[in-house]
Amino acid sequence: MNINNVPIVSVVVPMFNVQAYIAKCIDSVLEQSLRQLELILVDDGCTDNTLAIVNKYKDHRIRVISQANRGLSGARNTGIDVSRGLYVALLDADDYWASDKLKQHVKHLNSRPLVGVSYSPSLFVDEQNQLLGIGQFPKLHDISTQHVFCRNPVGNGSSPVIRRSLLEEVAYYDKGSNRYRKMYFNESLNQSEDIEFWTRIALVTQWKFEGIEVPLTFYRVNQGGLSANIERQFACWQKAVELNRDKAPVFFNRYYRLAKAYQLRYMARRAIQSNEKWLGLSLIVKALCCDMRILFQEPKRTVITLGGALLRLLPLSLYLKLERSAMHYLGKKQIS
Repeated sequence: MNINNVPIVSVVVPMFNVQAYIAKCIDSVLEQSLRQLELILVDDGCTDNTLAIVNKYKDHRIRVISQANRGLSGARNTGIDVSRGLYVALLDADDYWASDKLKQHVKHLNSRPLVGVSYSPSLFVDEQNQLLGIGQFPKLHDISTQHVFCRNPVGNGSSPVIRRSLLEEVAYYDKGSNRYRKMYFNESLNQSEDIEFWTRIALVTQWKFEGIEVPLTFYRVNQGGLSANIERQFACWQKAVELNRDKAPVFFNRYYRLAKAYQLRYMARRAIQSNEKWLGLSLIVKALCCDMRILFQEPKRTVITLGGALLRLLPLSLYLKLERSAMHYLGKKQIS
């Protein structure tokens, strides 16, 4: 094999009926300043025009793998399993990247041999790719197992670039939809698969998590309602957590309630964003009752969430005016 044809990074993009977003996603990969890459597009049973859009691209770095629908975890597993790069980058089809993302992560990983997962802050965009002025700005250094479990510093599935050696270390064989195959992400999970994966890495390996300061991922915010899915979301999170409990029972006894409180706080914020005002208020109250440590560990975020839930009870026009002012202020603070 010609070493010049071996990609440095394999980019894995699961696709299921994403015709509205896939072109922006693909373009952001093909326009990367790091050119030695492969783009693995996993057709997870698309029934819309996604493949018609994909087939217009003639770049030799693109590989399309088709399969019956397996869900996000199953599509990621398929893509990772056929990838060849020294590093694997994950990108959800409705998100996209800054042009320098892969080059910066490769530089980071090459200079930090103990780091297995490199990630970056993310900026939130709307359906028209317009910045919302806010984003995810996680802790970047000195990441403990507790922090991975309770706070998920990676943030979202389009942020991480992962060493292949780490992936091979945590891989296992299990039965998927119809046969045993190699897995990285747990295919029994419909949501919270990232939580299970990062927690497993933190518990059973010595690899470190570390971020770089520049926001390099553009994460599309779904403005849909949350109330119909809140019970299912929380059940998925609990299932993901339980999958790793037997690996470290003492650790889980110490930090489970704290992680649960942070998860409830996160769902409260989502409910507030979706105008589910009473749901948001009830969730942040439940979070505080579950474990008050969230108030002492992250007082500003916890108070802001509680305040946001209370402000949602105001007339909508007044709330929106206050929200715009707050987002403008916080966005300037975060991005500066």
